[in-house]
Amino acid sequence: MSQHSLLHSRFGTLGHVCVRSATSWWGIIHFGAVAIVLALSPSTYSQGNYAVIARNIYTSTWQVLFWFTVLCALVSLVLIRIVVVTASSYGLSQYALEMVVRVLVLELIPLGAALFVLLRSDMTISTGATASLMRTELVPCVIAIAFSVATLAAVSSVVALVLAYLVVYGLSPWGLAEYTHMVGRVFDPVVTVTFVFKTVWFSLAVAVIPLASALQIPHETTRESNPVPQGTVRLFLVLVLIEGVSLTAKYI
Repeated sequence: MSQHSLLHSRFGTLGHVCVRSATSWWGIIHFGAVAIVLALSPSTYSQGNYAVIARNIYTSTWQVLFWFTVLCALVSLVLIRIVVVTASSYGLSQYALEMVVRVLVLELIPLGAALFVLLRSDMTISTGATASLMRTELVPCVIAIAFSVATLAAVSSVVALVLAYLVVYGLSPWGLAEYTHMVGRVFDPVVTVTFVFKTVWFSLAVAVIPLASALQIPHETTRESNPVPQGTVRLFLVLVLIEGVSLTAKYI
């Protein structure tokens, strides 16, 4: 094969990959848009669908809320203690709580909730549902997964804030004014809006991308043929992008 033919073949293969990737991403965006519109439509919450949505929310959120909160509290307690002790040893104790809030509450907990829900829902999103069952099966699944990410992140963030206060001030109420002032300074309007939007986008990404990617896989393709699902890879890329945009908006 000549060099010209080889280059032509490589460019043709690259173009085919780019077109296929763009088509796949467009399918994910279209599926997400349709799912969001249906999720906001009152007709989706009919009597039959409401029971399905409630059952999915119970399975994806309420069954794991207590255990995830306990696990997150234990990890948060260890991290808070490490940060506080380390900061005190360097004479930087006044910055310890602010660092805990900025790193743990604003960054780690929402990402941890998104990854946890992804791991739990991986088996659910690959059950072979078809696009024809959009309103009755897929949209309830999207609603439940998005609700799960947002709820776990919100509850765990509140628990982490309470633990941070208890580690530093104990049960004394005298540090409450100083602590709330510090938290209010961290959660300025820009940071608060960014945090809310990041959590919402994390929720939508975890709910939409793996499910939409699973629908694009031919029925004859088995899970064993691809040990790392494409939806998981795409989701990680989107989560990193969302986190990058969030950090840019907050600190640049």
